[in-house]
Amino acid sequence: MNRTAIFHGKATLVITLVLIVLPVFLSSCSLFRETKTAPMVACNIAPPEPSKEPDVPYGEVNYKFPLDQVCNPKLYVFKGKRRLMVVEKDTLIRDYRIGLGPRPSGDKQVQGDGRTPEGEFYVCVKKPNSSYHKSLGLSYPSPKHAERALVAGNISRQEFAKIVQAINSKSRPPWDTVLGGQIFIHGGGAQEDWTKGCVALYNTDIDELFEIIPVGTPVYVLP
Repeated sequence: MNRTAIFHGKATLVITLVLIVLPVFLSSCSLFRETKTAPMVACNIAPPEPSKEPDVPYGEVNYKFPLDQVCNPKLYVFKGKRRLMVVEKDTLIRDYRIGLGPRPSGDKQVQGDGRTPEGEFYVCVKKPNSSYHKSLGLSYPSPKHAERALVAGNISRQEFAKIVQAINSKSRPPWDTVLGGQIFIHGGGAQEDWTKGCVALYNTDIDELFEIIPVGTPVYVLP
């Protein structure tokens, strides 16, 4: 074999090796760059959502707000915090300590469960001389509670219709079904959880609240 043939053979071998090795090398470099720059994400694990604070129902605080100027109040009951807040438009004007029933956690299901119902209500009755000083009655059961009881077979369609009709007319819903009723904001003291599901205030606080809260006032009961 002459030198020319040997040279051509070696050149062919080198070219073949280059054609084989170079793509592998370039692919490895590309993979390395992607691995280095791409963030590591665990498979099938969604990133945690940012924690969300509950909506604050007011923009400013003024505990010296004149009671004779209250014209559009809303009540917010925070069961977990044991607080009842009075909001006039966008201003928190009063903040009262409250007591609840023996089973304060969770929504009310049936009469006698010791729970305070959660949701949107309105003041449907005022009693200036109640068993617990003064009281404001809440429009429980709401359509939400009635629908849940109807689906579960705990109330009849007729009872459901009466509850919905009363709420639509802004009157007092029936309090004689298995859902119970007579949920009041009343006096008697807020030092502990002692009611049957009502919201209890100190007598001086219910005196003040009773004067500024008319029938029809929205009441939001939150966990």
